[in-house]
Amino acid sequence: MTRSTHRGDARSAGAVLRAVRRAGAGLARLAGQIGTAGVTSAEPGVRPTGGGGWGRSTRRLVAGGSGPGLPVVLILTLMVAILGMFGFERVTGIPVLPSALTAGFRLPPKKFPVLDPSPPVSISIRKLRLDAPVHEVGIAADGSIGVPDAGRVHEAGWYDQSPTPGQYGPSVIVGHVDDSSGPAVFHDLRNLRAGDRIEVTRTDRSVAVFEVDRVGQYDKGELPVQEVFGDFSRPNLRLITCGGRWVGGQTGYADNVVVFASLVRARHP
Repeated sequence: MTRSTHRGDARSAGAVLRAVRRAGAGLARLAGQIGTAGVTSAEPGVRPTGGGGWGRSTRRLVAGGSGPGLPVVLILTLMVAILGMFGFERVTGIPVLPSALTAGFRLPPKKFPVLDPSPPVSISIRKLRLDAPVHEVGIAADGSIGVPDAGRVHEAGWYDQSPTPGQYGPSVIVGHVDDSSGPAVFHDLRNLRAGDRIEVTRTDRSVAVFEVDRVGQYDKGELPVQEVFGDFSRPNLRLITCGGRWVGGQTGYADNVVVFASLVRARHP
């Protein structure tokens, strides 16, 4: 079996928040410097009023005089807000920013192995008290990813056109959220948070250990396909089930719940 180790540049949640605060302070200072420079150059001889207030030159600057003015300050404020929300996501695992905006900036675990091909046989998530068999599923008649049959709602299905867990790329495992008798295998996926662990046992008896990066919920007609299926930068895992409101018919639930996870280690027999 071939394994390799790579290092990324992930930082802990505390480090991220400290960086956010430092960036915010730096941007605030920069905004003040820009404002002061504008006052000095926009109208020589007019100074800010006493007590730290701004005089006539500042009003002229905001209204479109020389210097960067209000648009630059607004952009800097927006940047600080985005950094703050990104830090909140990292700590809580709750997405608050559009996925397309932050997909390229999410911090992966520090290192990861790469495993030889081997299909999964079971999945375990301690936080959810989930321990279930995994069998293969293919493409359904309508061209979508197949799901376990109605009689196997307490099993998960590995999409056999995706990488096996531990190979480069997103390995896709799907499962039902419930059926007429009650909760099914992936009923509680929405309760996972960043940092939670998922263990997938493979045919070769090795165990691929994944760490949750985030959990997303998307309208079934607006699933971010590239984000879910297109990341081949490292070994990934995608757990997919239904969520949102019940609309009935062939759609069932309106949304998909998607767990994004990255391989962090492997255990071998």
